[in-house]
Amino acid sequence: MSKIFIDACFGKKTPYTPVWMMRQAGRYLPEYMQIRKKIGNFLDMTKNPEIVAEITLQPVRRLDVDAAILFSDILNLPMEMGLPLRFEKGIGPVFDKTINSEKDIEILDESASEKISYVYEGVRLIKNDLPDNKALIGFCGSPWTVSTYMVEGRGSKQYAKIKKMVYANPSLLHKLLNKVTNQTIKYLSKQVESGADAVMVFDSWGGALEREKFFEFSWEYMKKIAKEIKTNYPQIPVILFSKGVGLYMEGMDGEFDVLGVDWNTPIDYALEIFNDNYTLQGNMEPTRLYSKVATKEAVTKIAEIMKGHRHIFNLGHGILPDVPVENAKYFVDLCKEVTRR
Repeated sequence: MSKIFIDACFGKKTPYTPVWMMRQAGRYLPEYMQIRKKIGNFLDMTKNPEIVAEITLQPVRRLDVDAAILFSDILNLPMEMGLPLRFEKGIGPVFDKTINSEKDIEILDESASEKISYVYEGVRLIKNDLPDNKALIGFCGSPWTVSTYMVEGRGSKQYAKIKKMVYANPSLLHKLLNKVTNQTIKYLSKQVESGADAVMVFDSWGGALEREKFFEFSWEYMKKIAKEIKTNYPQIPVILFSKGVGLYMEGMDGEFDVLGVDWNTPIDYALEIFNDNYTLQGNMEPTRLYSKVATKEAVTKIAEIMKGHRHIFNLGHGILPDVPVENAKYFVDLCKEVTRR
């Protein structure tokens, strides 16, 4: 059975524009919160294949989205590379041990992609229960975003430590990025071999870099991952998403299939640059989901702009935890209804 999401990734004609949402497996769903309450620790949830499968499938059952996205965290990989990870209330993920020197990079575990087998088992379990017409998206963090966490130790507003490395010690940073990239390629490859139908690279912090540094320290490594996956698994769509880089789009190219467009970037601007060289994914402002009127306004406008072009409906970033489930369902149904041919 063909999957509408995969067809859209490759620019094939589809009966309607497929739709899913970033962070769709998560806190706005009461059934997710029940599991979270029972397990308690977020990391423990990501390391339990049965829980991973259940949480991944929840939005498919509830909202009828066209693709499931693997429930995991971009920081499981650096954790398995040797940086102990914990989640602190009000702060988020924290690495108490960080990367500061060449020695720190040298001792990182290069078998991390083997140790993260709980993710691959989760993928296999999801595929057992996922309807044949739905796709499963595997994912990873971009090497730049993951390395930023590894150097800063936690989320940052200034990115002072890693940006100091960008300008004062670029060779050290490239060494770290290369190591993370190699592990990421192996990690995504194993997700594909376990059953993922597509893969997505999330670059949350690409916009923290000025233009030329974005291409040097972020985009080049994302391109490398995409090229490797497309070479080895040409039937698997690769989605690249970098946040806050709308003004850099003219320089973005590579061997991938889908480009995620964040909500800061007008989708007609992105369409003008890329035409139909790639499928564009996005890009409704997530807080519009608080209002059905605002949702309808955006969906109608985006559908009009993208009519006849390669497109996958999504938000321009993740769904927020306090969005009413019925509003999320309204968005999904509306995207299909408005674009049905």
